[in-house]
Amino acid sequence: MSTSRNAVTFGRILALLLLAGWVAPVGSQETRIQLGTPISEDQLSGFDLIAAPDGSGMPPGAGTARQGREVYELNCLRCHNVNGEGVSGNTVIAGGDMRSEESPLRTVGSFWPHASTLFDFIRRAMPADMPKTLTDEEAYQVTAYVLFLNGIIGEDQSINSETLTAIAMPNGNGFVDQSHLH
Repeated sequence: MSTSRNAVTFGRILALLLLAGWVAPVGSQETRIQLGTPISEDQLSGFDLIAAPDGSGMPPGAGTARQGREVYELNCLRCHNVNGEGVSGNTVIAGGDMRSEESPLRTVGSFWPHASTLFDFIRRAMPADMPKTLTDEEAYQVTAYVLFLNGIIGEDQSINSETLTAIAMPNGNGFVDQSHLH
């Protein structure tokens, strides 16, 4: 291609981009980028659902392990199996021992320092193939059931935003808090 033909082709492409609003002319006062559409506050509210260990961000609701058993069987069984023993090494959620001489098995009962972290994870990431599909009530119920499978709470003990943060996890003192160093 000749230089003049390249210049004409480039000029046509630039003109099309200018007309489409993707490129602002040099020296323009305002740059207009038209990518996507703005979202509303209502749409954004379901995006960042973080429930912190201190209980902030926890929604209303409650649940027991007895209630959670059915929700677990419908949504969690295919990956985590009947008693939380999992279908593979990374899906085991019950049992484990951090003091094992061999490689320790890190589960909810042996490793996780905060019960609220379990609720947060279930609420935002589970079931793995359909995250954020459980209601807040169902997330509390499944959390209670997983805590029950690990022998941390009783089957009829109700958990909610207040009681969940008060649960002492077996490995609660197994971490060093360095958040104040940042």
